[in-house]
Amino acid sequence: MEIFQLFKDSLPSLLSGLSVTIELAVISLILAVILGIILGIFSISTSKILKSIATVYIYIIRGTPLMIQALFLYFGVGQALNIQFDPVVAGIIVLTANAAAYMAEIFRGGIQAIDIGQMEAARSLGLSYSKTMRKVILPQAVKIMIPSILNQFIVTLKDTSILTVISVRELTESGKIIIARNYKALPMYAIVACMYFIIITALSLLLSYVERRSSYGNKR
Repeated sequence: MEIFQLFKDSLPSLLSGLSVTIELAVISLILAVILGIILGIFSISTSKILKSIATVYIYIIRGTPLMIQALFLYFGVGQALNIQFDPVVAGIIVLTANAAAYMAEIFRGGIQAIDIGQMEAARSLGLSYSKTMRKVILPQAVKIMIPSILNQFIVTLKDTSILTVISVRELTESGKIIIARNYKALPMYAIVACMYFIIITALSLLLSYVERRSSYGNKR
C-alpha cells in the first residue's frame, strides 16, 4: 500500500524528528524538576517575597498559551535584544519554563502531603530547615509525586509539537517538511499521529503501572 511505502521512505527523517522530540521533552523535564522544586519551596515559604515570586510566575505561565510563550521568546525577546535564538535552545527554554509552573504545584502538593510533625521532629533534633527539606521531606515527597511527574512528562512530550511555530525540527515539523515535498498530507499526518500514539500509550501504561505500585506500597 502507498502509506507503507511512504512510511518506509520517510522513516529516517521521522526518526530524526522523533529523537529531537524525546530530547526536548527529557531535557526540559529535568530542568523543570529543578526549577519546580525551587518554586515549590518558594510557594510554601514564610517569606512573602519568595511566595509572591512563585505565585506571580505560576499565574503568568499557566495563564498564557505555550504557543504565545514560544513566539514571545523566539521572536519578541529575540528582536528586542537583537538575539538570534537557536530554535532547539529556545524550545527547551520555553518547555522548561512552562512545565516548571506545573511542577511547582506538584512539588508544593507533595511537600504539604508529608505530616508536619516530621518537619517539627527534624528541627527539634537540630537540623536546619534546608537540611530537613533535603534529608527528610523531599525524599518522601518525591515518592508521592512520581506519577504526577510522569504525567507531566507525557504532557511536555505532546507540547513539543507546538514548537513548529518557531521551526524546531521535531516530529511534527519533520512531517510538515515531508508534506511540503510530496503533498501527501493525510497519510503523513496519520503516520505522525500513530508515532505519537505509540509513544504516549507506552508512557501511559508505564504511568498506570507506577500508580498501581505506589498504591500497593501505601497499603502495606
